Amino acid sequence: MPERDELGPASETRRRLVESATLEFAAHGVHTASLLEITRQAGQRNRGAVHYHFGSRMGMLVAVLEQHVEFFTTRERELLAIARARPDDHLASAVEAILRPAVELAELGTHGRAYLTILAQLVEEDPDALDPDVSAALERMGGFDSYTLLEQRLPPMPADVSVERVSLVYAFILRAIADRARARERPTGRAQLDLEPFTTNLVAMVVGMLSAPVP
Repeated sequence: MPERDELGPASETRRRLVESATLEFAAHGVHTASLLEITRQAGQRNRGAVHYHFGSRMGMLVAVLEQHVEFFTTRERELLAIARARPDDHLASAVEAILRPAVELAELGTHGRAYLTILAQLVEEDPDALDPDVSAALERMGGFDSYTLLEQRLPPMPADVSVERVSLVYAFILRAIADRARARERPTGRAQLDLEPFTTNLVAMVVGMLSAPVP
């Protein structure tokens, strides 16, 4: 028989915990969000529900990341094929292969935006300090081929400047997309570009940032 708890099948409990964790990790940080609050928001009375279903905070984070792995890998393959068909110095298509999947994910609403906010947090961390299971989940999302192509198409610049620019740009992309999605959920605020003009404008901005003269 399938495992059951107070909400019914364990898979339903896991789903609710993952949804709750996505929002809480985005709002309060992957290392500081309250596991008890995640449990409460998921409708669980068992204080140890996160540890029971996921083993640890990092196990919970892996489950959150796994939600959209298939989407990212599929879109990356599609957009990389387009980018590789363009000239070897076409930076915009390489940027779009990284940027557009995140834009599309944000259109899913609050949870999509929260997911991008979590990714932005993780990008800012030291890769060597990440939990191995979290690193493996990020690797399953792909992105490495896209970044390789992006680096190949960057204008000539010192390696340390290249690394700095790509890191800053990725964090900027995720924050900009998440902020747009958040703004669209508010009843007031400045007018937002429609999806396609927003995407093409953001691509142009990122190309400009990556191509700026080296100081």
